[in-house]
Amino acid sequence: MTKTKKIAVVLSGCGVYDGAEIHEAVCSMLAIAEAGAEYELFAPDIDQHHVINHLNGSEMPEKRNVLVEAARIARGNIKALSQLEVGQADALLLPGGFGAAKNLSSFAFDGADCSIEPQTERVVRSFHQAAKPIAALCIAPVVVAKILGNVEVTIGSDKATAAAIETMGGQHTTTDHGQVVTDTKNKLITTPCYMLDATLPQIAAGARAAVTALLNLIP
Repeated sequence: MTKTKKIAVVLSGCGVYDGAEIHEAVCSMLAIAEAGAEYELFAPDIDQHHVINHLNGSEMPEKRNVLVEAARIARGNIKALSQLEVGQADALLLPGGFGAAKNLSSFAFDGADCSIEPQTERVVRSFHQAAKPIAALCIAPVVVAKILGNVEVTIGSDKATAAAIETMGGQHTTTDHGQVVTDTKNKLITTPCYMLDATLPQIAAGARAAVTALLNLIP
């Protein structure tokens, strides 16, 4: 009997401007399920960097928790990232959204000099050291590049972000909608999604391509 492949998905909140990009997260979850694999959702149990009004883009004078907000996408079925151990899943997937650059890291504010949220760094390093594949969508590749350094990734075609990746020791490859870059040596899959001006079908195609490539790297 073939073992069902299991993907740990790390969310960074709920909403593009201060958390996980919802379309990318849901399309990834759907792609995993449609491929006959399983997913389990995790998020760091920390305060968001800030809260953004998604109607007008203004910062709101309140605090929210990344795990609590991510539970909206998960319909409550989510665990703290501190509970994720490498033996629990065959691969790791990080959707994008500004939460990756504000909550999982400080890239949105510090660029190449950014820091990484400790549980995020622990999990990415543990999966990489165990030679288990990792996928990162949209802006999330910068998190992996900061942690691992010498990796090949894509965030699409944004020159400033690509330059920051190179400064962190990575290699950037320009891509278009639905394209993925596979760093075979590091078992790393990346795709641009909303780092490009994209439609929802294009996001779904990118997520599906990334998930397919990710599952193909699982023995």
